[in-house]
Amino acid sequence: MPFHINFTPGRFDSSGFGGFNNSGDGTTPPQRPKKQRKPRKAIGNGFTRVLINLLVTLLFGLIYFYVELPALNFQSQDLYAFMFLLCAVYCVCAIFTSGFQGEGAKGYLHFVKKQCTVPFSLVIAMIIVVAVGSLSGWVVLRAKSYSQLLPIQTGDFTQEVDEISYDQIPMLDADSAVLLGNRKLGELADMVSQFEILDTYTQINYKGRPVRVTSLAYGDIIKWFTNRASGLPAYLIIDMVTQDAQVVRLNEGMKYTVAEHFGRNLYRHLRFNYPTMMFDTPVFEIDDEGTPYWICPRIVKTIGLFGGTDIKGAVLVNAINGESKYYEEVPSWVDRVYNSNLIMQQYDYYGSYHNGFLNSIFGQRDVTKSTDGYNYIVIGDDVYMYTGVTSVTSDESNIGFILSNQRTKETHFYSIAGATENSARGSAQSKVQQMNYTATFPLLLNIADQPTYFMSLKGADGLVKMYAMVNVQQYQIVATGSTLAECEVNYRTALADNGLITGNQTEVVPSDQKETSGAVAEIRMAVMDGNSYYFLRLEGADTFYALSAAKNPLAVILNVGDQVNITYTAGSEGSILSGSSVTVEGKTAQAVLPETPSGSGDTAGAGDAQTPQAVPDGTESPVSGAA
Repeated sequence: MPFHINFTPGRFDSSGFGGFNNSGDGTTPPQRPKKQRKPRKAIGNGFTRVLINLLVTLLFGLIYFYVELPALNFQSQDLYAFMFLLCAVYCVCAIFTSGFQGEGAKGYLHFVKKQCTVPFSLVIAMIIVVAVGSLSGWVVLRAKSYSQLLPIQTGDFTQEVDEISYDQIPMLDADSAVLLGNRKLGELADMVSQFEILDTYTQINYKGRPVRVTSLAYGDIIKWFTNRASGLPAYLIIDMVTQDAQVVRLNEGMKYTVAEHFGRNLYRHLRFNYPTMMFDTPVFEIDDEGTPYWICPRIVKTIGLFGGTDIKGAVLVNAINGESKYYEEVPSWVDRVYNSNLIMQQYDYYGSYHNGFLNSIFGQRDVTKSTDGYNYIVIGDDVYMYTGVTSVTSDESNIGFILSNQRTKETHFYSIAGATENSARGSAQSKVQQMNYTATFPLLLNIADQPTYFMSLKGADGLVKMYAMVNVQQYQIVATGSTLAECEVNYRTALADNGLITGNQTEVVPSDQKETSGAVAEIRMAVMDGNSYYFLRLEGADTFYALSAAKNPLAVILNVGDQVNITYTAGSEGSILSGSSVTVEGKTAQAVLPETPSGSGDTAGAGDAQTPQAVPDGTESPVSGAA
């Protein structure tokens, strides 16, 4: 039988395929009618459904609030995200409780709109508020307001920035502090197995010295369960000058920290006590008595609804018992309220927009920005953040720098053109390139009225090996030393060689020297390492001052009751301090040390002293006429 297919329009002859069909007569079988979807039955009546929807939404909201902790503040964008989410949950719940009704997308949309009129209206209202609030704080329209967030005073570097003592110059950066802290904890067998160290070290001024402090944290969730009853037993102090790490054990453990869970978690503790406040990242500090606190800066928005982020006071939380109090003006012992990134951001607003928004894009007259980095230095009782300032049209040199008080935000700009911090680091590293040392981010010091970058040079193990000083204005002037004093001597010599200071300024006047005066109450003498030392104790004091007879011949003729003035090395504590010089009322070195003929072996007359002569065993010859 021949194969044949009939393609007549409207008719298909299946006989060419054997004549298959269901009816047997060659006609097309009727299609099965589409099954009608059975409407879902709604739950209860209208009041019941609304009540169920509200309860589910409330339960979800409580869980979300407990976990995410949004501030209940209309200036917080987290609040609007929270409310949008609650509206979405209510709408989904309403669809389930009312049943899926309607045909097609348009029908479902009409159904949802009917069931969720209130959430829809609320969402539209929030969209309008967010849009208007964002527009009111848009930097294009409020450039002047943004430029005024950081009040800046112009200062004179040599007049306002004093040379600081050696015991106030931090030698370590944050990475080195972390390394030392981890090593110290590793020495404590009872702690290293249960706890770890938070790597968020805070640099503060503690008892007149720059230190970094941080809290311990639980090793893991199991160790939290086994140790939470007693809390965290200690915190760490890293001395930024001596590089000593100290674990301070507490009589009562810290129970309110960022490492806690549930109600004792610091963030949750803050939110439940201050539900409407917005907070910056809390920082760990200790007060003058060593009590651990969390400093929690309060964030406010000062431009429009969401713009102009600033700090207004802080909540201080006792890490041991959780007691908290809000201070609009924080106590003076607090060192860190304004974080460095916020200060740099506010300066960038000032540098970009103080001549208007259009100028920041077109022309860019006097447009500046902060450099990529910062460091801290102690001045007086406060910690200041340092960062350089450079032009946006060039990153090869700085036009100045700022010092900003991290407690009060008082900021000074010093106009000093010179090398960028990274250029200075490169100069310092090239000075010791054979050692492969890495320079830390510089500090800015005043050395002989010369703005100077100071850096620590770290080895491969992350510890400080040497120190370097680089002149800001002429960064080819570089000096290094294995100690800070040696580095400063070499630097002053280099300054003199380049004609920046006079020859008499090359001598380093120790900046860690102090003076005391009084009547001599007790005199003792000893020979140490072949040198004679006199130990003087003043009336009303227990401390002895050790003075070398070779450097201070006046000490030889002192009597009990003499009025003296002693210069000694500060920064150390103990019953014996190192004295560098002594002066006595009514006595001078000229009267004590008359000139004697060269080679003469005659002794001086009564009441005179002979210049000490070296003897073969390295000791000094006796001094005649000593009282």
